[in-house]
Amino acid sequence: MTSGALGRVETELPGLPEALRRVGEVILGDPAEAARSTIIALAERAGSSPATVTRFCRAFGFSGYAELRVALATETGRAAQAGWGAGVGHEIGPDDPLDAAIEVMAAADVRLIQDTAAQLDLDVVAQVAAAIVGAPRVLLVGVSTSGNVATMFEGRLRRIGVPCWSAGDAHVALSEAALLKEGDVAVGISHRGRTREVMEALAEAGGHGALTVAVTSFARSPLAELAELVLTTASRETTFRLGGLAAVHSQLFVLDAVYVAIAQSTYERTNEAFERTISAVESHRVERS
Repeated sequence: MTSGALGRVETELPGLPEALRRVGEVILGDPAEAARSTIIALAERAGSSPATVTRFCRAFGFSGYAELRVALATETGRAAQAGWGAGVGHEIGPDDPLDAAIEVMAAADVRLIQDTAAQLDLDVVAQVAAAIVGAPRVLLVGVSTSGNVATMFEGRLRRIGVPCWSAGDAHVALSEAALLKEGDVAVGISHRGRTREVMEALAEAGGHGALTVAVTSFARSPLAELAELVLTTASRETTFRLGGLAAVHSQLFVLDAVYVAIAQSTYERTNEAFERTISAVESHRVERS
């Protein structure tokens, strides 16, 4: 973890062991102070030990505390320069003016996309895109808000000629997954990576030889452990956007990255598909008056 450090810590925090979680809470409480602190000072503030802080660093891919401090200093400096600090993490109160609430939302969304882009593994994006390009069938599985994301991604892929289906019903998802085979792709979308219906469908698809992909905010979740490839998203909750609602924009961003990679690798076919589909629906557009 180099950039997007704070976003990953915030996302992974609920799933960490208690001792590591306390370290993460101290860092998130004042990232700039954490960047200035010694390992002993940070450990004391977290009620832990320097060894625990080191374990925390390594859990997020750092070689040690020195590397963590550099990442925190870089990220907090960038956030201050971009003016993110005022709105990110701020609660929206019932009496706040609408313009202030919108400012908080905008700051949170900007930071969310920046964090997601920073932690995105481009090699995995390329692998997922290549697999979808060559797949006879692509199954997208999500429930509730993640199901809406799956449906939107299905629309994007169908528009450029990719044979894909989205399934939000558990029985439909399992039935579709049972018909997949080697060379096909199954993508499971779940913010926390613990949605039973999504996990069962992905396991079914994998059992028949399909490539399994997880899109989740929690890299250590059961869904991520089940999948062969994992695309992680950041999530940033505000007062009225909690859980899966907070992850929708980052899920769409990650899947858009896959979509763009697919379109780039099939450039001529994609352009031809756009031309044909635009022509097909042109008669349904109302002329400007």
